[in-house]
Amino acid sequence: MKTLIFGIWFLLITVVPAQEKMKEEPVPGSLKKSNTEQETDIWYVLQNRRSVRKFRSDPIPEANIIKILDAARMAPTSGNQQPWKFLVIRDKNKINMMKETCIRKAMERYDKNEQKTGTKEQHEKQVRNVYENYCSAPVYIIILTDNNSVYPDYNHWDGPLAVENLMLAARALGYGTVFITDAISDEVTKEVFNIPNTYTRVCITPIGVPVEWPKSPEKKKLEEFILYENF
Repeated sequence: MKTLIFGIWFLLITVVPAQEKMKEEPVPGSLKKSNTEQETDIWYVLQNRRSVRKFRSDPIPEANIIKILDAARMAPTSGNQQPWKFLVIRDKNKINMMKETCIRKAMERYDKNEQKTGTKEQHEKQVRNVYENYCSAPVYIIILTDNNSVYPDYNHWDGPLAVENLMLAARALGYGTVFITDAISDEVTKEVFNIPNTYTRVCITPIGVPVEWPKSPEKKKLEEFILYENF
């Protein structure tokens, strides 16, 4: 009898709690996780990355910037050539200079355009509003590739791979980004930040806490992209 009672007691304090714990633990890949776990889960990050164009002024800790750039550094690259340079812009005066240069060049294009709509004052107000948003982030990263790398013909693949890693790492830490090429032109960043011609810009991206997260745009169904064996 004592042996039977001991056996039942042992089951109650070991097996039953273990079963309850198994019920509480989330299934791998599910979204039943804590907020922190959910936000760093790779599937959550992939599904919730957004192109953000308006930011709060909250500063970004140096450790987070380094973590984001280290993720970019770990991207695949042709022959392990690693042709990247990451130019970090945090100086508010330089960010403002970039903004004003963008506005100036936009107005120069307006003046040259023979088919104008609205007054110059109206156009400048619209342009300024756009760049006040684009240039509202506390940090900007200019992603560059070295034209003198080991395999320069492959830089145009290596560059975007690093950018994707950077954007996903930023989202995992709660920050928004956007892949900018034309809105803040290569010409502007070369002029403002003295980038030598031996480097090619892939893009510039702000990094910051969004004023709000944009809704997910409609995506095509996966079936529309997949082919098997033959086209």
